[in-house]
Amino acid sequence: MSTRLKTDILIIGGGSGGLSLAYGASQMGADVTLLEGHLMGGDCLNFGCVPSKALIAAGKHAHAMGTGAAFGVTPVLPEVDYAAAKHHVRSVIDTIAPVDSQERFEGVGVRVIREYGKFISPTEVQAGDTVITARRVVVATGSGPFVPPIPGIDDVPYFTNETIFDLQDQPEHLIVIGGGPIGMEMAQAHRRLGCKVTVIEGSKAMGKDDPEMAAVVLDNLRSEGVEIIEQAQAEKISGSNGNITVHTPKGDFTGSHLLVAVGRKVNIDKLNLDAAGVEHDRTGIKVDANLKSTNRRVYAAGDVAGGLQFTHMAGYHAGVLVRSLVLGLPAKASTHHIPWATYTDPELAQVGQTEAHARDVHGDKLTVVRFPYHENDRAIAEGKTKGLIKVMVVKGKPVGASIAGAHAGELIGMWAMAIANGLKMSAIANTVLPYPTIAEINKRAAGQYFSPKLFDSAMVKRVVRFVQRVIP
Repeated sequence: MSTRLKTDILIIGGGSGGLSLAYGASQMGADVTLLEGHLMGGDCLNFGCVPSKALIAAGKHAHAMGTGAAFGVTPVLPEVDYAAAKHHVRSVIDTIAPVDSQERFEGVGVRVIREYGKFISPTEVQAGDTVITARRVVVATGSGPFVPPIPGIDDVPYFTNETIFDLQDQPEHLIVIGGGPIGMEMAQAHRRLGCKVTVIEGSKAMGKDDPEMAAVVLDNLRSEGVEIIEQAQAEKISGSNGNITVHTPKGDFTGSHLLVAVGRKVNIDKLNLDAAGVEHDRTGIKVDANLKSTNRRVYAAGDVAGGLQFTHMAGYHAGVLVRSLVLGLPAKASTHHIPWATYTDPELAQVGQTEAHARDVHGDKLTVVRFPYHENDRAIAEGKTKGLIKVMVVKGKPVGASIAGAHAGELIGMWAMAIANGLKMSAIANTVLPYPTIAEINKRAAGQYFSPKLFDSAMVKRVVRFVQRVIP
């Protein structure tokens, strides 16, 4: 016998976007029902952002033990307890988990049903024995690892980001298929924890990033011993547990463990979207700028909305939907101000247009300013001089920023704020920052924009000479 209930907002998916929307809408007085058939917190907490950064942190500690000679610290070979590093990963997840827990959300008035949801009509969703009618439905089911149909892959054991953090035995030689952010982060972390690592990429490693910036990262990974094979499409996989071979046009590569990190696929298979009249394809649900689908009652947020697949993008979508669904205010989503970062060492971060994109869009109206890390005093003091910043400027306003170097993920925030709020380069140049900090790289880049106008201008020089003559 089915139970029926009505709610103001039904949210399908308890990941970043769904939880942020549920919390905000409930706190503002809406009747909110949340469906989650798997783990509260979604991919980010359990399989993505949180565990990967925890493992990267373990790798950084191991790496530091062998790289202190320049600072007068005798390098030692770290004794890595791989299982203990994974225990650190689990403890980080467990520490954060209460913030995303069912108990917390029920405590603020959200009705939480631990079932998968599927549409049974344009206005009804079934979750277990419950049929729910909602004024508005928000699909926030996220994405999962995409495993390509490489011949032989089903005959060998392999890991994805959903399973690699459960591995307790240290890989002797980790083969990574995929040279994107997930693949490169995991490659460097495992190399620093004592594993031999080979990355196999069918095209160009970190190919979605600015090539100049990607080269900074890739050169450092190679210097640490990560083998990166590009333009090497995986054609076949063979072997067995502990002895797995990936066959490519550039040769065969054999390792003890295999990680597949070639991309993501949206989680829509269980939703029965056709029953709701919701148009979709392999990239996700088709939505307009209001995040509304072809069914006027159904919206999408996060990865499943078919755009940028970042946790903070899902959180941003939640904010847009709070304004429109809860407060009834006009709100549209955009992407021009959304930053992202890859947490390798050095880090790589981007917001807005890359140099190539900006040149295509703006042509000779574009000015590109640069500043290298090796001219920053804090970077020199800490031996973090690999890297640079590039800022793309049109009519005095930044339209994009690319940073490769230490703390790039933190530094990009200033440019994300500037682009989101339409600030001019003068706003960055006028900001006084503590000395010495890595953040001064941002200010120095802004200064580079104004330097030619001030120091190379004949008019400025004439004005200064006049002022110096007439002022007593």
